[in-house]
Amino acid sequence: MEDSYKVKEFLISEDVFLTSGVHIGTQQKSADMKEFIFRVRNDGLYVLNIQLTNERIKYGAQFLSRYESSKVLAVSARQYGQKPVTSFARALGFNVFAGRFIPGTLTNPDLPKYVEPELLVVTDPAADAQALKEAVSIGLPVIGLCDANNETKNVDFIIPANNKGRRSLAVVYWLLARETLKERGDISSYDEFPTPIEDFEAKL
Repeated sequence: MEDSYKVKEFLISEDVFLTSGVHIGTQQKSADMKEFIFRVRNDGLYVLNIQLTNERIKYGAQFLSRYESSKVLAVSARQYGQKPVTSFARALGFNVFAGRFIPGTLTNPDLPKYVEPELLVVTDPAADAQALKEAVSIGLPVIGLCDANNETKNVDFIIPANNKGRRSLAVVYWLLARETLKERGDISSYDEFPTPIEDFEAKL
């Protein structure tokens, strides 16, 4: 189903994707991410295929819309991911863990911040390794924003994107929030989601 799913139009103008650097990867690539890489630039940076990013944001929103809000946990240890992931979670009623992930959050019921989600969203499989490890240990499905250099063996659904850039993370999480609201039927048109991308963007 995944492979046959095609989004014919961009969810936001291609210019916004490009000027936000959503497609700008790292200077290393993993074998896992090979299929999502469009080309390598002269400066050695790998460029991600934004058509695949676009498709997977749409498909990921369909996936997210099937879960009760209280059963989804979104995490970001990365500084630039903390504001967008919090805004994303707030818009959809998800649980959120921004900052250092406390070991045992998913596995130790004695912890004050213990949660029992049915789905985990990670901003970066490397930076969010502790949350990812715990999710795998209890069999949770994982949606992950994955850059050119990420290992993805424990990520069930990959959204290829620059997961280190401030503006890039804001755009991806803003789109995921808007599309999930639409898929859930919480909004019937984009006009009903007036929140600007800037509200998802980490401050410098």
